[in-house]
Amino acid sequence: MKETALTALTALTVIAIAPSLATAQTSLSIYRDGRVVVRQTMSQALAKGRNTLTLRLAGLDPATLFSPDSAVTVLSARVRYPSTAADALARAAGQTISFFRSRGDTVKATVVRADPPQYRLPDGRYLLEPPGTPLFPSELVRTSPEAEIAVDAARDRPRTELAYVAQGATWEALYQLQVSGVRGQVSGTVTITSQSLRTDSAAVQVVAGQINRARAPAAPPEAGMRMEADMVSRQAVVASGYAEEQAVGEAHVYDLPGRFSLEPGVPVTTAMFPRASVAVTKDFVVPGVLPWRGWIGQMPGQPNHVPVQVWYTLKRARGTAFGDRPLPAGTVQLYEPDSSGRVQLIGEAAIDHTAPGRDLRVQSGDAFDVTAERLQTDYNQETIPPPRRGLPAKQRVTAAYKVTITNAKSDAVTVDVREARFGVWRIVDSSVPAEKISATEMRFRVSVPASGEAVLTYTVQIES
Repeated sequence: MKETALTALTALTVIAIAPSLATAQTSLSIYRDGRVVVRQTMSQALAKGRNTLTLRLAGLDPATLFSPDSAVTVLSARVRYPSTAADALARAAGQTISFFRSRGDTVKATVVRADPPQYRLPDGRYLLEPPGTPLFPSELVRTSPEAEIAVDAARDRPRTELAYVAQGATWEALYQLQVSGVRGQVSGTVTITSQSLRTDSAAVQVVAGQINRARAPAAPPEAGMRMEADMVSRQAVVASGYAEEQAVGEAHVYDLPGRFSLEPGVPVTTAMFPRASVAVTKDFVVPGVLPWRGWIGQMPGQPNHVPVQVWYTLKRARGTAFGDRPLPAGTVQLYEPDSSGRVQLIGEAAIDHTAPGRDLRVQSGDAFDVTAERLQTDYNQETIPPPRRGLPAKQRVTAAYKVTITNAKSDAVTVDVREARFGVWRIVDSSVPAEKISATEMRFRVSVPASGEAVLTYTVQIES
């Protein structure tokens, strides 16, 4: 009978432990919105049946806890966060502890209860306020979160694998393009910044994509949440090499080389891919004046200065190392050397996630030596008869514009003047042929001589 009871007890093995996560392997997947998927693989074996573990898991939101091991089910989890003075006093109820009053002066008292405060002195008298600053024994103070986790193992497991979602780190991608004529050299880095997570050695992946979020984090933020891992040294160990990319679902995961040491407020940067040579084109663009919807307005009779935007396009043909690489959203910085070979920052722009084979087109800023003015030279609004009886009359607006482009450069340039509008509209007359580049956009390609100017005139007509 005793053997049967012992066997039954063994089948429901309870492991009440607090294993050091210095024997654990930590892997982190970091998202741009601050979420972090934490994966811990611990050397703690699990027996078949129910197991209870007490672990230190930084930033644990117990609602998100699960085991990636298909043979293990998480049954329950309870998290206790680092102790406050009130927590430690509550745990000290019934115990006699020391209280510090001044240098060399301490007094012992028994904590009867923490709230309302009641303390019994050795002579039997009571104090209804603390006799000093409590000095707590180490067993009464939790220095990090402790999780009591019950799991059910379908069979004996040689290790414990757990995963959960925490908060506390973000990443940023940044690309540097050095332009030289029609070619450029592009490199890319990813920078990880921890707000609260600490880890001495962790494998890190960054995840790019539109990942929806349906719930706010339940776990309170903890300053300096520590994730200790299986470590060779307490330094960041980053191996040579570049990030390896793979598609997972509809996102892209970038596995960064080596292992990382993270601490709050200390950015860590690593290269994403080898420097690549790309074809680069530069365009000058004068944006349109037409409203996307609604009527064309009548403008004042004076020329209106308009910016000449500078756009760079990085060609990313499929079949090339750079063209076949999906690029996470981030920032592109453009550099160009001066006459002494010193690179100068000439532009900066944000990009969205960019699929393989898709060119990068970024606006670096506005031109300095190429300027433009637009003048509305004519405006007319008239009512036109309906196409047949019973239909309402139509309104027609006709507007004419003159764009004067001045080029102070020593080389000739070509400037695109663009107009875009929703619905049905047309160019009825222009001094430069209009080119339709989409269902809603027209372009005029204007050649401007060196140290000279060119004039474009065009007339737009809208009916409603």
